[in-house]
Amino acid sequence: MITFILNNQTIKTDSPSGMSLLNFIRNEAGLKGTKAGCKEGDCGACTVLAGTLSENKVDYKTIVSCLTPLGNAHGKHIVTVEGLNTDTLSPVQHEIIDNAGTQCGFCTPGFIVSLTGYSLEKNAGLKPAAIASIAGNICRCTGYKSIEKAAEKVADLLKTKDNNHQIEWLTNHHFVPDYFKTIADRLKEINKRSFPDTTPDLAIGGGTDLMVQQPNNVKVSVLNLLAEHDVLKEIKQVNNKLILGASVTVNDLLESAIMLRHFSKLPTWFKLISSEQIRNMATLAGNFVNASPIGDMSIFFLALNSKLTVADKEGLKRTIALKEFFLDYKKLDLKENEIIRSIEFELPDNKSHFNFEKVSKRLHLDIASVNSAIKIKMDGDIIKDACLSAGGIGPIPAFLSKTSSFLTGKPLTIETLFQAEKVIQGEIRPISDVRGSESYKRLLLRQLFFTHFIEMFPDAFAPDTLLSALQTV
Repeated sequence: MITFILNNQTIKTDSPSGMSLLNFIRNEAGLKGTKAGCKEGDCGACTVLAGTLSENKVDYKTIVSCLTPLGNAHGKHIVTVEGLNTDTLSPVQHEIIDNAGTQCGFCTPGFIVSLTGYSLEKNAGLKPAAIASIAGNICRCTGYKSIEKAAEKVADLLKTKDNNHQIEWLTNHHFVPDYFKTIADRLKEINKRSFPDTTPDLAIGGGTDLMVQQPNNVKVSVLNLLAEHDVLKEIKQVNNKLILGASVTVNDLLESAIMLRHFSKLPTWFKLISSEQIRNMATLAGNFVNASPIGDMSIFFLALNSKLTVADKEGLKRTIALKEFFLDYKKLDLKENEIIRSIEFELPDNKSHFNFEKVSKRLHLDIASVNSAIKIKMDGDIIKDACLSAGGIGPIPAFLSKTSSFLTGKPLTIETLFQAEKVIQGEIRPISDVRGSESYKRLLLRQLFFTHFIEMFPDAFAPDTLLSALQTV
């Protein structure tokens, strides 16, 4: 039985675990404030808060309920816009009204929930973070400036928030209702989810792919719900290696001190990847098994020369290099009864350099036309080792082995880069499609390749220097 707290009510239901949380909220619970918009995770109209108990505190994140399997709500506090109501308007609601931030009103509940979720974060009080928190919410009436002003005013109100007594401060200032104080104790009484006793038909993580591609199949299947298993959420360092559980999300990486210590530009890179709500849900393993030729996480971890550990239902494990995992378009080296358990890679040292680049039709909230990542390890002025990956240039996320081998052992010079770029063009096989023509994709990867070195070695490869050299080629 699925058990969770919906606003201030404990829910126990035998509804299918593959039903979308959105459908349960609207049709079973009768809460119509959460809107059914795109049903693909793009518009944010169905945004709710998901609170997870961690070390006697509840950690809240925004998610899109349209792509959340109901089973993933087990043991959590799910908050809809109705669950934020008190006898008076909250400061978030007040600022939306006072700054004319609501037009037709369809998207407004999602904005209210997202901004309330922001108020529950440690960085509340910072205006850029307030704007970023609503980046996954679309306003159909194009009233963004009014909504941005409201978000900035909310940030001002949160500058004095007491993060050590967060819920008490937020309830006292009417950002959330008083019942939030009781949630941690109530969640302790709900048993953690375990693997199903019956043989599952389908393994699912965050649901951000399968709930779009196979919603009806997910609803009628017995699910192996992987998203919240503690062992699959671990991020641990063992000597110079980092091991990530398969259900680690993109935002889990963004909040990891280890990742931020070794990849200081991670917040910049990952802001190019989906929305806040999707980054809170989408798992690494899900991105890999989706096998999209432009999967951002696939490209990122290919360049780190990562390895996967997979296991069958009996627990028999094997290790696969990620660059050997993708066999052909949507075809993987993964047996029917196997799931990914973990991802591991060697952490960059002080002689290593890493960069990730992405080009899409929109800067944010869009899939890539071409994306690329690279890791370079130096020995003086010589490239000791190179790992280059690229997406959008073939049927699978590609590890460019020929180019990587060519760069290895070469001096770090403009001539080396020009020669390597020719190797790239011979190695890739892009096709023309809705994301761009073949020639456009070749040009994009060429530009991204040079951008890698401008970013990693700004003193050696200033943009003007490379531009001048390119004009002579």
